Amino acid sequence: MKELLEIFLVSFRIGIMTFGGGYAMLPILQREVVETREWVSEEEVLDYYAIGQCLPGIIMVNTMIFIGQKQKGNIGGIVAAIGTVFPALIIITVIAALLTNFADVPAVKHAFAGIRVCVCVLIFNAVLKLWKSSVVDWKCFVIFIAVALASLITSLTPVLFVILSAVMGIAISCLEVKKK
Repeated sequence: MKELLEIFLVSFRIGIMTFGGGYAMLPILQREVVETREWVSEEEVLDYYAIGQCLPGIIMVNTMIFIGQKQKGNIGGIVAAIGTVFPALIIITVIAALLTNFADVPAVKHAFAGIRVCVCVLIFNAVLKLWKSSVVDWKCFVIFIAVALASLITSLTPVLFVILSAVMGIAISCLEVKKK
């Protein structure tokens, strides 16, 4: 029961960053489950996150379900999902109740502008941390550049980028094997 409570509380803390979506939650996820608790490795988080993007639903909830399930089985996944969603439920309920009355107040507009800037910084920091463990050789760099360019000039779904990246990884590896 203690472990389930810990999964819930960690998921809750991660879920509090609901303002920025899954990308803003990523630095907290990485710190909480990789660095602090060592529940999963950085590679596992990246795998879970990539799969979570391909599945229907909220990326971070999907990712936390994988992590909770790894820790305590199916019940761990359910507790992680509830913990991740619960803060958003509270925050959205409060915002919905108050926003209609205060949406035009300059202080509220400025507060949300400040939050958006903070979210951008959190996402940037997550990208830098993930870069170090993901782009480890020239093959990964080629895939990174291809996906980055494609995502800038098209509006394809992230699922397609994940699938194409996997295909590119396999193709590059096959080419290397043929050269040997």
